[in-house]
Amino acid sequence: MSLPPLVEPAAELTVDEVRRYSRHLIIPDVGMDGQKRLKNAKVLCVGAGGLGSPALMYLAAAGVGTLGIVEFDTVDESNLQRQIIHGQSDIGRSKAESARDSVKEINPYVEVILHEDRLDNSNVMEIFAGYDLIVDGTDNFATRYLVNDAAVLLGKPYVWGSIYRFDGQASVFWAEHGPCYRCLYPEAPPPGMVPSCAEGGVLGVLCASIGSIQVTEAIKLLAGVGEPLVGRLMIYDALEMNYRQVKVRKDPNCALCSDHPTVTELIDYEAFCGVVSEEAQAAAQGATITSKQLKAWLDEDEDIFLIDVREPNEYEIVSIPGATLIPKNEFLMGTALEKMPQDKKIVLHCKTGVRSAEVLAVLKSAGFADAVHLGGGVIGWVNQIEPHKPVY
Repeated sequence: MSLPPLVEPAAELTVDEVRRYSRHLIIPDVGMDGQKRLKNAKVLCVGAGGLGSPALMYLAAAGVGTLGIVEFDTVDESNLQRQIIHGQSDIGRSKAESARDSVKEINPYVEVILHEDRLDNSNVMEIFAGYDLIVDGTDNFATRYLVNDAAVLLGKPYVWGSIYRFDGQASVFWAEHGPCYRCLYPEAPPPGMVPSCAEGGVLGVLCASIGSIQVTEAIKLLAGVGEPLVGRLMIYDALEMNYRQVKVRKDPNCALCSDHPTVTELIDYEAFCGVVSEEAQAAAQGATITSKQLKAWLDEDEDIFLIDVREPNEYEIVSIPGATLIPKNEFLMGTALEKMPQDKKIVLHCKTGVRSAEVLAVLKSAGFADAVHLGGGVIGWVNQIEPHKPVY
């Protein structure tokens, strides 16, 4: 569906701006009026990572007048494979500041506002209120639902994107004209069921593919051109080089955007998404060991069965000496239980401790009461015991 422009046009473009945006100005559907609207627009990008990087760069190049950046993290070397707004010299720097510097280098006429805080219930409404449009580049479900709910409650549209390995998705959610994110995904998946990019990986260039779709949709909404992805989900398979669309209808029983909502204010999103399930939390209580404790057991040849519940490709990057690889899914399916010894103490670990806690809950419910897991996972092990090894 065609929608009216989201913002009014700015009073004028300077001579320098006319030169800079000349290739936009000669497009009939954009023209002087559309470029003035971009100049007058205020767009907030949540995250300056994989999706935020190309989004911020192309929003700046397009001439969006004000760009807000919500980001509290610092640049890590593992980011550089896909987060192209940062460079080698930015490692250790604030991502927000690094992104701001890149944006200003691309287009000095853009005003950049930094929000160097973790987005949460205490600040999201105030931050979102100052912008016309939200571009969501987050990579966790709790923040995605927070972004959606705040946008709906404030009556603002937002452009959503998601990436994993070779697959990407994008859509525009605007409750006034179509569905919201909860219409598509009413409930968050069970904890650990959907791996993050940190666990499963992502093709770096996929970020550019989905990020560019997000910017295209943002420009269309701001300038009021074309048909935005409201009510449509774009699905991209990079391996097959295939794009397909799925219609997304407004859910008449949506908890948030229906005529009779049950969610009328921000909720506890960590609890809603079950970042770590209650079963895993209960299982980990009194059954979590440290890296130093595990090292002592290994040095003393304690009779333990050390299990790595990550994926094979993660195991190839870095592993703890003596660990046996049995991916988490084998425990969830029940096929791994027959491999468990009855005469050894079972010690589980993953990357950070989340997946191993979930597996620990499975084992304890199956009767392995003495099983434990490694708090901090292989990352904590490398940092404390084998700092010469790579981390990912």
